[in-house]
Amino acid sequence: MDYTKAFCYEPSRPLANYETDFTGPFRKKKDTEEVFQEGILRLRELQDMMYAQGKYGVLIILQALDAAGKDGIIKHVMSGVNPQGCQVKSFKTPSSEELAHDYMWRCYKALPERGNIGIFNRSYYEEVLVVRVHPTFLLKQNIPGIDDVEQVNQTFWETRFRDICNFERYFSNNGFLVLKFFLNISKAEQKKRFLSRINEPSKNWKFTMADVNERQHFDQYLSAFEDMLQNTSTDFAPWYVIPADKKWFMRTAVCRIIVDTLERLDLAYPDPGPKHLLDIEKARIIIESEEE
Repeated sequence: MDYTKAFCYEPSRPLANYETDFTGPFRKKKDTEEVFQEGILRLRELQDMMYAQGKYGVLIILQALDAAGKDGIIKHVMSGVNPQGCQVKSFKTPSSEELAHDYMWRCYKALPERGNIGIFNRSYYEEVLVVRVHPTFLLKQNIPGIDDVEQVNQTFWETRFRDICNFERYFSNNGFLVLKFFLNISKAEQKKRFLSRINEPSKNWKFTMADVNERQHFDQYLSAFEDMLQNTSTDFAPWYVIPADKKWFMRTAVCRIIVDTLERLDLAYPDPGPKHLLDIEKARIIIESEEE
């Protein structure tokens, strides 16, 4: 199964036509275990080469409605990678310092170095999602010409989409991959997971009343997601729409897409060169000649 082709967003296909419970050739979690473990092992190898080479970098963006499984992907898919070469950043409600800057500022600071994988749990895309559903949030940003929500029109959003695409093109041109995943969960499955968080004491910490409040805007969020996908999925930074009702398949699909994309890079361990090889041989002789 070619995961990159199967789940790459197609602008001509309405978001409503993307299945949330699709599981490909698999029927149960155990059916994916071998594929998933192979993917984790290969990701570990590829990350090790990328880290040693220091030439490319990867930015993974996870966007979704609440309870879709962003944290689970980070925990399970990235379980085998070297923590030295992987950083995770979660973006919450902007602080007063962050609001005093442009909306991309806090994300710029968290971008990965060459050789590293950076993971954004939510991202600058919140600025065309949450603030679109709640446009009053924009008033806190003190943007010139935006003194009232009535001034926030389609042109405003199109400008943000264009700026985001320009940034991702620039980032891509400099050798960084941008992999964007929209975890597509159904309203029924979200309800099930919310109730699980409420009814199981060990999961109570995950639940807030804000989750319930945002659920009331479920359809508005889907509309915002669709406009985001339509305007920001590009050849250099495509969106992947991942079925999220079955966590085990979602994690397998994300893992395979990351691996398959990294496979297309010319990753390799650095060539030590003749001088370094000579130093290695000298070191071997010195170490082997030491007395026990």
